[in-house]
This record gives sequence, structure tokens and C-alpha cells, in this order.
Amino acid sequence: MIKVLKSGVQLTIQDFGRAGYRHLGVSKTGSLDPYAQIIANRLLNNNDSDAVLEITVGLCELEFTCDTVVALYGADLQAKLDGKAIYPGWTYAIKSKQVLSFATGRAGLRAYLAIKGGVQCNEIMGSKSTDLNACFGGLHGRALINNDEIPITPYQQEFVEVGAIPLPQRKLIRLHPSPHVNLLGQSLLNTFASTTFKVSTNSNRMGVRLEHNKNNLVHCHSLPSMGVSPGSIQLPPNGEPIVLLNDGQTTGGYPLLGTVIEADLHQFAQFRPLDTVEFEFVTFEQATKAKQKLDGHLHQLSLALKNNL
Repeated sequence: MIKVLKSGVQLTIQDFGRAGYRHLGVSKTGSLDPYAQIIANRLLNNNDSDAVLEITVGLCELEFTCDTVVALYGADLQAKLDGKAIYPGWTYAIKSKQVLSFATGRAGLRAYLAIKGGVQCNEIMGSKSTDLNACFGGLHGRALINNDEIPITPYQQEFVEVGAIPLPQRKLIRLHPSPHVNLLGQSLLNTFASTTFKVSTNSNRMGVRLEHNKNNLVHCHSLPSMGVSPGSIQLPPNGEPIVLLNDGQTTGGYPLLGTVIEADLHQFAQFRPLDTVEFEFVTFEQATKAKQKLDGHLHQLSLALKNNL
């Protein structure tokens, strides 16, 4: 077990989330940075889909009641194991009664902690992910709180210490073209793509809200509700875009400015309030190449690990 001594800002159990239920109004949920989940799990020779702990901001403490091995990836939240600093991108042996603590960091927002064998809670709709809005999945359908006990499988065998280089961070986010170019007009979309936004403090796992100093994206358009998904960028009448994330709603009536390409969506897991972000529209071919580059990084990691384990 892992006992939560201090839960911090938001500590949840996540995996790849729920697929195939959006027509029923069920959000995807899951790790906001699936690449961090994949890399952390591969460092432990877990399945890519094994559930991990998503640590937002930090400020939490975890006590292990059994031996195991963990991998940490994502934001550097100044983690310490029994007071000794440990770092993202590496594996660590944990002994029973050791305490893993997190302070917080100046860059990045979320760290991902994989445990050998994965978190062992029950699946609902094919996933262990916590749906914070619908209150199911994970442990009791909520963020973890003090004294919660997270089930894991003890691991006492020898292991090879390995690490992985971090993926590059981007502030220029690439987009698929807007499906509502005729409604919004090319001029407004050009203005959007030439504006530097700041991440609002009113952002969460449902979506990242973006602020700007100008008043040039306001509009009075409304649409019948339509299907939306993580990566959809809604434009409310006030002109401040919302980038939908994994816990976002499944339908919406705001026009869409575009859709974040798959290769860049994970960047929003790490944007902190007041971080700046810009956008550019790309072709399908460019989006495909970006995804292939990320997949190549994961493939190289697998080959390197295979030669070391």
C-alpha cells in the first residue's frame, strides 16, 4: 500500500482514460500527459496503460508500506525520498516505511509517479482513471485525501536503474484548422493565431482558459450543441478561448477556433497560470510528422531499455 500522509493540491489515479463512451456523456479523463505516463511505465517495464499517480503542483507526502520500485516523470516538483532529493526521468527503489515528499516547482505543473505493476484499484468502464466531475473511478471517485491507502503490489526483486531524457516543451502550439472558418471569418482566425495568450488561474483538468489584453475576439455567434473532444478550442462570446482537456464536457455550443494536434495536446498538462502560449495552424501532413517524431522518441526509448534490462 501507499498511504497518503498529505494529499497536496490535487493527487489522482489516472491511466489512458475511457474510450467509447462520449456518446453517453462520459468524459475521457485519464492522464493529461499520456506520454509522461507511457515513459514512466516503460522505465519500470510496466504496461503503457498501467495506472499512475498524477501529482498537480506538488505539496504532498506518500508513505510506502511495502518495498517497490517507482519511476518519476514530468514536472520537477522537488521530490525527496526520506529527505534526499530525487529527480524526474529516473527509477528508484523504495523500501517499506520510506516517505516520498513533493514541494513544488517553478516550471511545469504535473508530475507522474509510476509504481512497479501499476496502481491496483478497480476498473470502471475499462479504466481506473478518476472522473472528478462524475465522482467515479480511481479511489472513491475523488482526488486522494489524507490517510487514503492506495493499493499496489509489493516488489522486492533486483532492478536496473534507468532514466529517460525529457520531451521538449513547446509554447507554440500547433492546430488543425477551424471547422467554423466561414462563421468566424478568416480575419478573426488570423488575429487568434497572432495573439500571445496567458494561461488563466481559472484553469483545471476540464480545460485551460486563455486571457489576452485585447478585445478583438469577442463575437455574438451561437451554435446548436455539437460534439467536442480534448483539444477542441472553444471561443465564448467574451473572446477568451478555452482549450478543452480530458475532463471536459462532451458537447458544446461555442464555435471552435481549431483543434490542438495530438502531438501537442500533452503540453497543456504542464502550463502553469500566467504562462504564455501561442498558436499556429498546420496541415494534416505536418501534424502527422509531429506525431511520428514523438512515436520515434518512444521507440528509441524502448530499444535503449531493451539493451539495458
